[in-house]
Amino acid sequence: MTVNFAWIAVALIVITSVGLLLARDWRWSITLLSIQYVAMFVLILQHWPLGMGSVKVVAGWMAAAILGMTRSGLSNENLNEENTWPRGRLFRIFAAGIVVIVVAGTTPSVDTIMADAGFAVTTGSLLLIGMGLLHLGMTTNILRVAIGLMTVLSGFEIIYSAVEGSVLVAGLLAVITLGLALVGSYLLLASNPKGIEPV
Repeated sequence: MTVNFAWIAVALIVITSVGLLLARDWRWSITLLSIQYVAMFVLILQHWPLGMGSVKVVAGWMAAAILGMTRSGLSNENLNEENTWPRGRLFRIFAAGIVVIVVAGTTPSVDTIMADAGFAVTTGSLLLIGMGLLHLGMTTNILRVAIGLMTVLSGFEIIYSAVEGSVLVAGLLAVITLGLALVGSYLLLASNPKGIEPV
């Protein structure tokens, strides 16, 4: 039964990560990031107990909330715009398809190296790492860069959960996730010349 949930989580990761590549509105990006952390939580539960896995999803939701609250208070609407090439949705879907094909080809060998972490866990983690790197390579928008970094870190946390069960490491990775969100939030504020809208 848990294996079925793991593969549902992998499918959710594919949907959310491709959605993050295609989404233009920051509200959709924050929502998809939050759903992505739920899928990550399901995959982490394959190797960690519920308490340690809950730390990851709560830290992820808090990070998404930090970015969302910061972005909602900014007055400059130009922060939504992407000024870098390529902008076409078809190109982004094609690039995401290449990542999926590469992940499908490398999952068996990586799963063997990772002491049989499980195909679903390995596939989900490699998808997040690949899609996060793809996201980082296609944008200069501060919010999108922060989301890309958090996606890559999520993939690393999933694969790391299969080999290490330390509570201290789980807490440290949660602090890094929150730190990325705080740095992204600060850079969003610093890059907005108009500042925060008055209430």
